[in-house]
Amino acid sequence: MRRKLPSTAALAAFDAAARHQSFTKAAEELALTQSAVCRQIANLETFVGLKLFRRSRRGVTLTQAGASYSVAVAGRLEEMERDTLDLMATRGEGGVLELAAVPTFATRWLLPRLKRFEARAPRVIVNIMPQSRPFLFEGTPFDAAIYAGDGHWPGTEAIALMPERLVPVCAPSLIAPHGALTPGQFRRYRLLQQTTRPYAWRAWFDIQGVRHDHDVAGPRYELFSMLIQAAVHGLGIALVPALLVEEELASGKLIAASPLASGVDKSYYLVLPEWKAENPLLRTFAEWLREEAEPYRNEQLIEI
Repeated sequence: MRRKLPSTAALAAFDAAARHQSFTKAAEELALTQSAVCRQIANLETFVGLKLFRRSRRGVTLTQAGASYSVAVAGRLEEMERDTLDLMATRGEGGVLELAAVPTFATRWLLPRLKRFEARAPRVIVNIMPQSRPFLFEGTPFDAAIYAGDGHWPGTEAIALMPERLVPVCAPSLIAPHGALTPGQFRRYRLLQQTTRPYAWRAWFDIQGVRHDHDVAGPRYELFSMLIQAAVHGLGIALVPALLVEEELASGKLIAASPLASGVDKSYYLVLPEWKAENPLLRTFAEWLREEAEPYRNEQLIEI
């Protein structure tokens, strides 16, 4: 049975015109004449039997039907483009893994190790997109995600990688000449806050048996990488995962403001949607990740 599909040229013209709300700008983007764009859109309107644009002396605007259709078309064209680029990149061999990951973990821990995965699976391409907050896989291009949490995300399989232990770090000059502080001495210093962990400092002080009246006060940053840089530049004390500041601690850019780490209420997981959990490519990637995470999995406290 023949598919009821408009031409891709018509859809591309419609998508460009819908985004710009202009046939002229769509023509410029597509390197066509304005009349060619008008003709493609007229053909598409005839094909679907609906007006997709309202024409006036001041220009064009989408009809209600056109606005709804433009969202669907844009998504399908992006998927088609991505699939085409993947095919071109792999030349029909191997595969492509679309991975979402918390940004600082991806930059500081995953990327330095990724060449070892390429050696194991040389025909596989791993694309990484930053995602700082959990999401539903449906309607996204992602095959898997790496997140810190409790491992309970509905509709997914979560493969534990390593625990997350937070340690307080700062520039050496900030607390000189005292060296490491007692938990009570933290009241004298500014505490840097992480947007998605608003009570991290409170939990740390609770473990140490200390009350801090201003444990949620201080500048807030969305990413751990921002917290780390703020700490390096002496803006305060940051509470960050020890595995993300190994380089700064080794070089002396940062020191442990206290040798006391947090308890473990979060761990890093590779999260797979249930319908992709048995995918061989994902299983290979998961096995490699578990091997890389092994040295971190059983340590009670990463050496600082």
